[in-house]
Amino acid sequence: MEQMNGSLQLEQALLFTFLEVSPDCQFREQLQSYRESLKRQQVTLYQASDDDELQTDGNRSGHFQNEEAPTNEEVIRIIAAQLAEIGDQLNKEIQGRVVEDLVQHFRNETLSREDIALHMSRTVKELLRSIPLDMSQEKTMLVLAMVLTKKVVNRVPSLLQRVCNATVNYMNQQFHEDIARMLGE
Repeated sequence: MEQMNGSLQLEQALLFTFLEVSPDCQFREQLQSYRESLKRQQVTLYQASDDDELQTDGNRSGHFQNEEAPTNEEVIRIIAAQLAEIGDQLNKEIQGRVVEDLVQHFRNETLSREDIALHMSRTVKELLRSIPLDMSQEKTMLVLAMVLTKKVVNRVPSLLQRVCNATVNYMNQQFHEDIARMLGE
């Protein structure tokens, strides 16, 4: 399983919250379970790091007392809800064959993370050409990636981890600055 590191926390929080607030998300229980397992992994990774120094305030350098980087959960929830509303509008533009094609790529375990990210990027760009833009191209692409994630996992819930990991990485590579700006980070 791929590890999620601190640099992906914004993307992870936004994607998971987007999925949680989406009205047609059919895998909330699995999502919550997966999110909790990632949090446990992060705590374990922090605890396993012995090479950091104790600071004068009693904390370890580079680590937060509560084991999690501070994020404004309420801001993330508001932004995710707004993006989910946009996603509901874009949802009807995505044909079943597009989702089925992505499902097949995610099921193919011989494909590398890079191959999957490349295919996700191509799919998002193809969809972008067929959708009228009334917002920035980057924001539309971000929402499309999250909607595609939801549609793929709704179709095949067992792909949850693979699809979420790929989407978080894609979001980080393509939209990290946009996400940080949206969330005021």
